[in-house]
Formats: sequence, C-alpha cells, structure tokens
Amino acid sequence: MDGTDALSISVIGDLATIDRTVWDRLANPSDQPYDPFLSWDFLQALEESGCATAAKGWQPAHLLARDASGGAVGAMLLYAKDHSYGEYVFDHAWADALQRAGGEYYPKLQCAAPFTPAPGRRILARDHAVESALAQASIGLAQRAGASSVHVTFAEAELVRRLAPLGFQTRTGLQYHWFNRGYAAFSEFLAELSSQKRKNIRRERERACEGARVRRLRGDEIKAKDWDFFFRCYMDTGSRKWGSPYLNRAFFELLGQRMADRCVLFVAEEMDGTPIASALNLIGGEALYGRYWGRIVDAPFLHFELCYYQAIDLAIELKLPRVEAGAQGEHKLARGYMPVQTFSAHWIEHEGLRNAVKHYLRQETPAVVEEAEILAEHAPFKRAD
Repeated sequence: MDGTDALSISVIGDLATIDRTVWDRLANPSDQPYDPFLSWDFLQALEESGCATAAKGWQPAHLLARDASGGAVGAMLLYAKDHSYGEYVFDHAWADALQRAGGEYYPKLQCAAPFTPAPGRRILARDHAVESALAQASIGLAQRAGASSVHVTFAEAELVRRLAPLGFQTRTGLQYHWFNRGYAAFSEFLAELSSQKRKNIRRERERACEGARVRRLRGDEIKAKDWDFFFRCYMDTGSRKWGSPYLNRAFFELLGQRMADRCVLFVAEEMDGTPIASALNLIGGEALYGRYWGRIVDAPFLHFELCYYQAIDLAIELKLPRVEAGAQGEHKLARGYMPVQTFSAHWIEHEGLRNAVKHYLRQETPAVVEEAEILAEHAPFKRAD
C-alpha cells in the first residue's frame, strides 16, 4: 500500500472553483522558486478573460488530488484542446498523419501553462506516488473522453523521466537563456565576450537609443495608458506572427490588477515622450521571463535593446540567475543567450501513431542535442587559452 488508494482525483473545469490559497500552496510552495505562470492569479486570469476557455479551444480540465482527509495534495494543469495553437511544441504533423490514417487527433489533453513556452513544474505534487496517480488519471480521462493523447510540455527533465514508464515518450526542444555569472553590472557581462561581439552589442545599444530613451515601469508605475500602449504593440506583433493574437486586453487588465509587482514594462519613447515600443517581462523566483513585445515604428536594434539587453540589466540588478526570452531565435546566441534543452512528454493512444512518433523521435532527438552542442561552440564568450 502506498497511500494512493485513499486518493480522490476530480476534474476541475473552472479554476475559480479552487480556492486561491489551496492552488498556490501546490503551485508555488515556499521552498520552491516562484513561478508566475503556475500561480492562480495568472492561470485564472486566462480563464476569466476568455483566453483559455472551451470557446478558444482550451477547455480547462485540471486534475485535483485530495487525500483521505480531503486536503489537496496534488494538481495537474490540464486542458482539452481541439487544435495545436499556442503550445510552442509543434505536433501538427502528428495530427495530419493520424487524420490521413482515418483517425481523429482532436480532442487531445494538454498539460501546460497556456501560451507560455517557459519550462517549469507541470504536475504539482511533492509525493511521486501522487504525481504518478495524477498522470495515470490524465490517461484515464483521455480514454474516457475519446482524446487521442496527453501532452506534458515544457516540463522539468526529472518529471519527463518519471513519466516514461507510464508510456509517455520524451521529446527534446531548444531555447536560449541568459545566465547570470554573478555580474555586478552589464559591463562585467560584456567583459566576458569576445572583442568583436562586445563591440557589436555596444553599437547595437547605441543605435537603439539614438533619439530615444527607455523607461522601466514596475508595479503601480504601470498606468492604464502604459497597458493600452503595450497592448497596441502586442496586437501588432501578434497579428503579424500568428494572424490572431492569443491574449486580449481583459487578460492584461487582470494581470496588472493581480500581479503588478511581478510585471515589468520596458517602454521606448522618443525624446518628446511619445512611446514607440514596449516589452513585457514577468519576474520569477529564479528567472526574468521575457514575454511579449511590439513597436509602432521601425528603429534599428530596438527589439534587441528592449527584449534582451534591458532584461539582462534588470536580472543583474535583481540578482536573478537567468533570463528566459521565450521560444526559438538563434539570433539570441550572439547576444549572450545560450542554447538550453527543453523537454516534453507525450502519451498517444493510437498504436500506429505511437510507433511512428517513437521512430520520429529517435531521429529528431539526437539532431536537437547535436544542434545545441554546435551552437554552444559558437557562443560569443572568450575562449579559454
């Protein structure tokens, strides 16, 4: 007996029905680095604003585990999805393959922080037996609901390894993170770069700020007009990149109300105070997370300044170990952001697709690992003699 026989696991279709303190005790225990994307405030804002709802193809189906006394001892972020958008671990080819074989890929179950390619905890349980019970419950839910699969994306490597015996297949991805080596100032970071890269970054920062200045706003410093301008920038970028941006103004309104102390806006302005670009970051316990950016004028290197260099400045000031600047982007390497492997786990019901994915991953994974190693060799840092 491992105690899990006394567990009861329920499906929660609305995070608002779970007490905020109960959820946050599981999501962000005091001995773990704070993750803003697991907080009740962030996740419930996505649901309340209509961004993560059934109408948008993100039907909440969170799993909550309670022990014999009724106390919450674990949870699993879970959404029933009828598309593969907003995930950043791309499985469209898998869906197409199953469709061509006469099967249905959707609905599927997604364990993720919606629209957020930030690695972190996904099954929120201290006890590995409870964790396993929740993972098995997600499989059972998929089978009862006729879902093709369960996907746990941007998960910790340790969780992915523990899920493998349950039939989850591991997929490896690639991101770029900046690591703080105890720098006291941006100049100390620059001093570790090769001469040419150091000159390039200085030139980019100078060019970005020609005729402009950057303001950093946090907490109550962020006014409604600043959120309005940021949202205008977000919509411009999102419309060009995704066609239909995932988030709405109501979400950012709730974010500003509930998590202002975790939000930082970098706003670039012309010298007369006219805003021309903006970038949003969230502060975690061990990382600064770059999320969204946009601009209304084309200015050389402004993207690098707001999204990368200003983030490094702030991380150094706050003594945060790293900056995570979102998904993809080899151009980040030249700015001191290093390749980092990310992990996801995938349980697939259909045997044919399951075997095809297994074969695909056997080829993809070594290629991703090799790419990370090659990219690391081209890092901008000085080489040791």
